[in-house]
Amino acid sequence: MSRNKKSVGVRECLGDSFTPRTEISGRSYIILAVAMFGIVLAIWSIATYSGMVNVLFVPTPGKTLQAAVKLFTQLDYISDIRITVIRVMVGFLIAAVIALPLGVLVGTYRPLEALIEPLTSFARYLPASAFVPLFILWIGVGEGAKFAVIIVGSLPQLLLMVAVDTRKVQHDLIEVSYTLGVSKSSVLWKVILPGSMPSIMDSLRMVLGWAWTYVVVAELIGASSGIGYMIIQSQRMLNTSNIFVGILSIGVIGLVFDFVLKWLNRVLFRWN
Repeated sequence: MSRNKKSVGVRECLGDSFTPRTEISGRSYIILAVAMFGIVLAIWSIATYSGMVNVLFVPTPGKTLQAAVKLFTQLDYISDIRITVIRVMVGFLIAAVIALPLGVLVGTYRPLEALIEPLTSFARYLPASAFVPLFILWIGVGEGAKFAVIIVGSLPQLLLMVAVDTRKVQHDLIEVSYTLGVSKSSVLWKVILPGSMPSIMDSLRMVLGWAWTYVVVAELIGASSGIGYMIIQSQRMLNTSNIFVGILSIGVIGLVFDFVLKWLNRVLFRWN
């Protein structure tokens, strides 16, 4: 009888967990996330160690780990990581400094929306990778070209996403603020910005992930250091283990940034 009660309780718990928008405990979240990584690792191991996939194309987890140890201990891979992180953050911060105020203004004032949004929508469809040869021609192969690729790739996307986040603030809140005596010039700072900042932080988190793709593209073509440079050098030597290390490194770094920005969102905007 108690066993039946337990099974019923488990089924009810699972049913409640899969109710749309229902929260789960932090422990359950971590267990599920770790389990998914474990499943991917198991599939990778089975596919490579069993010979289903040629190790020339997909290295085993063991060979990838050996390559990582060699890169960090003998080839100063930590310097490549540091250089790439700096490139991403500098380019992304420049894009954010421009996109955030413009996006908020575009999302708040219709004349600015008509003036800026159509051109930005046009620009966001232009592939950042196509500008690499032009930036090398205009700026050279220095750091400026790499920053420019990240800015061109990130700025239009971020500006439009911030504008959309700003428009999500309920119009009823703005109308109520007017009845409470808030002036038209103050409603932006007192109502719209506080209401939209949590969503804007999420947009920053999303676009930062795209910025990583742009810097790798820039480093694949015109660089002598960085993760992308290491990847292209490994490709020329058919060293797929190093390529996997580079790809996984970006994933790990991105995951760290993702958790940090989520934590900042919870800390800074507790009203969300």
